[in-house]
Amino acid sequence: MAEENSGKGRSGSVQSIGRAFGLLETMADAGGMMGLSQLAAASGLPLPTIHRLVRTLVDLGYLRQEPSRQYVLGPKLIRLGESSSDMLSVWARPHLARLVDELGESANMAMLDGDQIVYLAQVPSRHSMRMFTEVGRRVLPHCTAVGKAIFSQLREAEVRELLQRTGMPKHTENTITDPDAFMAQVRATQEQGYATDEGEQEVGVRCVAVAVTDVPSRLAMSISGPAGRMTEELVERAVPLLTQAGKALSEDLR
Repeated sequence: MAEENSGKGRSGSVQSIGRAFGLLETMADAGGMMGLSQLAAASGLPLPTIHRLVRTLVDLGYLRQEPSRQYVLGPKLIRLGESSSDMLSVWARPHLARLVDELGESANMAMLDGDQIVYLAQVPSRHSMRMFTEVGRRVLPHCTAVGKAIFSQLREAEVRELLQRTGMPKHTENTITDPDAFMAQVRATQEQGYATDEGEQEVGVRCVAVAVTDVPSRLAMSISGPAGRMTEELVERAVPLLTQAGKALSEDLR
């Protein structure tokens, strides 16, 4: 039977499944809403093929058609996303625990979800006075080291568009509220390979973070603690350990 008719590629993968997931990823990258012609242009697939795949995804609850006749990501994806986040936390915890053992301060993993940073996992410091970030907490990216680290992996235009949507509210005297000044920090993060939060989210709290690269989600790992304990020496020790932990987590997720 011909490959096109069988629906399978030479590797044995099912072509229609790969195309369906490709459409979902294309829509997610575009903000979650697209029309059939946009999907056809973005994917390079024929319009009848797009229509057939989209109707199947609608029937399964993974897409929904709006009155405008455009399609949006459906609610059934939320359950998959929640399960995926839980598994990310499970995979991350051993790496975060090693960071706490080595450095003594709280270790976190966070993800860019839409326009917000959400904390997916944390292993707290053993100090009586420590930073505690509630898993599931959502914050704006511009005042966090994890946000800067993730932004260092994105195009500048994409970062500026996000900042324009969210604004840059001031949380402390150190919060950066100017987009140009913020982009200078993002470029510095790209050059040095890590980002810092100098009391920009909470007074007296310092944080250092690196992006987790080569993974499907936009992730970062960080160490945070009271500014008095988060010395330059500790930050210098933390950066290579965070980088190593990020690479190890990336390998686990492949």
